[in-house]
Amino acid sequence: MNTASAALSRQAAARSGRSIGRALLIVLALAFLGIFIALPLLLVFLQAFSSGWATYIAAITEPDAVSAIKLTLVTAAISVPLNMVFGLIAAWAITKFEFRGKSFLITLIDLPFSVSPVISGLVFVLMFGLQGWLGPWLRTHDLQIIFAVPGIVLATMFVTFPFVARELIPIMQEQGTLEEEAAFTLNASGWQTFWHVTLPNVKWALLYGVLLCNARAMGEFGAVSVVSGHVRGLTNTMPLHVEILYNEYNFVAAFAVASLLAMLAIVTLVLKALLEWRLARDRTMPTDESTT
Repeated sequence: MNTASAALSRQAAARSGRSIGRALLIVLALAFLGIFIALPLLLVFLQAFSSGWATYIAAITEPDAVSAIKLTLVTAAISVPLNMVFGLIAAWAITKFEFRGKSFLITLIDLPFSVSPVISGLVFVLMFGLQGWLGPWLRTHDLQIIFAVPGIVLATMFVTFPFVARELIPIMQEQGTLEEEAAFTLNASGWQTFWHVTLPNVKWALLYGVLLCNARAMGEFGAVSVVSGHVRGLTNTMPLHVEILYNEYNFVAAFAVASLLAMLAIVTLVLKALLEWRLARDRTMPTDESTT
């Protein structure tokens, strides 16, 4: 009897210890998120509206700010669709076919994750700058890449192109090739197989990757800073415009423009959560159907 009571006491103590440990971990996680994420985000909006609504509107509608917003949107509108196409092609090739150099291709896709954005920007300067490898040819044909919109788009594409492919590859690997092989057996063409079989199976993962790619494209600073030239009204994106305003001690205007990027981050998080929920639902749905 004493032995059983002791065992029960030890189990109760163990459960109590686990509960306390779980509570401490949750409190620490919430404290970390509050101090390093929620509080800075709140301060951005407080500083942005510290001088009133009229000042805020004036800060985000003055010509240089409008130009920075437009350039950011144009850059994302060009780079994100191109990266979406590349991600689809790369993921389809890697997961559905066997070929030499597959591991090398996967390594190249991961390259922007391991290279500093500043270094990638310098690489584009060395390639397309006036003193770069292609500089004399570009100057002869009156083409400007660096310190112009094309350079900003190229730098943004480089730092963002892994996002779509890296979201699609695990999903496609998990799905295998059985459905595509069945479609080919029924005399479907490659395009029909992709459009009616492959793409519907990965549509939520594709949207998830595009969402992350777009958020990174609009918020990219390092690579764009190197290739832009910081020309006001011409080559400044929103992050670069925020830096200039802050360095000029125009804090209210800097935080006002930064609040737009913060709003983008919040919308991205909400959409990300919705897409993760939908993606998890699609993954579990076949299992649920098979058990019924």
